[in-house]
Amino acid sequence: MTDFFLTGFQGSHYVRISLFCFLLVFFGATIFGNLLIITLVSTNKNLHTPMYFFISQLSISDLLLTSDISPKTLHILLKDGGAISFIGCMTQLYFFLVSEASECLLLTVMSYDRYVAICDPLHYTSKMTRSFCVILAAFCWFLAFSISLTYRPSTLTFCRQNIIDHFFCDIIPLLEIACSGIYIVQLENFILSIPLVLVPSLIITLSYVQIISTILKISSNISRQKAFSTCSSHLIVVSIFYWTLFSVYVIPTRGQSMTTSKVLSLLYTVFNPFINPIIYSLRNKDIKKAVNEAIFKHI
Repeated sequence: MTDFFLTGFQGSHYVRISLFCFLLVFFGATIFGNLLIITLVSTNKNLHTPMYFFISQLSISDLLLTSDISPKTLHILLKDGGAISFIGCMTQLYFFLVSEASECLLLTVMSYDRYVAICDPLHYTSKMTRSFCVILAAFCWFLAFSISLTYRPSTLTFCRQNIIDHFFCDIIPLLEIACSGIYIVQLENFILSIPLVLVPSLIITLSYVQIISTILKISSNISRQKAFSTCSSHLIVVSIFYWTLFSVYVIPTRGQSMTTSKVLSLLYTVFNPFINPIIYSLRNKDIKKAVNEAIFKHI
């Protein structure tokens, strides 16, 4: 097999053009929003804190994801399907895995940062030093790239069928058209889900159990609301990310139509990278203040 054909979204020309315009706007807004956060965090001294440093790393992960998926998706919508080489398909899948793995790990590190900030505030500065944060972020990226390299979907054998009923090279559609090597890849999926999904989700859950328990013990309502507001944005992002991830890859998909699967895939490949910077900017006074300062500085 030298190439595959991605069907994308079937429908009338009007539907595909409408979806193309919709996704193009999302793509442009995602690039702008995440680049804005990266620029603000790197240039504004008030944002040189562990929380904003990890938010900027999350924006890098979102940029990697949307740059990997969206351009080819837009091309497929215009052409009503499109070919992709075998190497191109494996490359797209690899960087997709890197971005998803890094986001899982970064969200876990961010939950630990919120845990220390709320449950152990007196030692926050000494624990979450700049060098320690850089080490944590570097470890997340190293682990994401390393684990993705060990994943070998290229061992799948494709006999006659080369039509992928999807808008990008995802592992589930590839398994559906493969004729051998499926068991090995499924075993790899299970093994890799332990360090990338199960362990991070367990750490995040335990962190927020401790965080909520600590917040409820605060006597002042104002202090309680302030403490909760510091982690509410991260909790929203985690909830959206893991809900879409589990709905596609963990929950059994028998009886689920391919259209439903594609819509769910759109949520974590297009919607999540778009909504993340909005959640962090709209619910964050420091970032809104940094944006205003940057605007007035250039007026």
